[in-house]
Amino acid sequence: MTQSKARSQRSAPPQEEGDSAATGEVALRILKKYPNRRLYDTRSSGYITLADVKRMVLEQEKFVVRDAKSGEDLTRSILLQIILEEETGGVPMLSSEMLANMIRFYGHTMQGLMGSYLEKNIQAFTEMQSRFSEQSGVTGGKNLGPEVWTQFMNVQAPMMQGLMTNYLDQSKTLFVQMQEQMHKQAGQLFPPGFGIGGSKK
Repeated sequence: MTQSKARSQRSAPPQEEGDSAATGEVALRILKKYPNRRLYDTRSSGYITLADVKRMVLEQEKFVVRDAKSGEDLTRSILLQIILEEETGGVPMLSSEMLANMIRFYGHTMQGLMGSYLEKNIQAFTEMQSRFSEQSGVTGGKNLGPEVWTQFMNVQAPMMQGLMTNYLDQSKTLFVQMQEQMHKQAGQLFPPGFGIGGSKK
């Protein structure tokens, strides 16, 4: 065994049984976060960066990030780090006002409902983008510049308008459902005539 190969084996943590599997289905990719803040990919048996994790997200690869010592799921915190880098390093997607409004919902009675509302809206918008891309013949539509997108949308205006209308209708329906759920919860918490939805008699 050469010295370089020996050093390589010493620098990489041993791959644990079950980190990646070959059981007919593609196993969930497991990344481990060590105290030195480095990420270790158990599939490739090497250290990776946040840029590599971002690539996995863009390629829609399923993975989970775990604390190497405790096994705690750190996937959300890693994804939030990627979002923070994107927001501070390029053209931000979230305005200061939007972030402030999101913060105000933490601890609010509608926190869970707002999370579901945002998630379903993003899913609907992603589906709409996918349909745009199918029409353009470019997977993901990332290689289309602004001018190409404008020309394409002008040609496909009726279809685009229908998709956008459907998206807005879904968003409106979801919001109405949220309001109805909040009203039912209020009715369960307070007796009739307490003043919810009308004045107390």
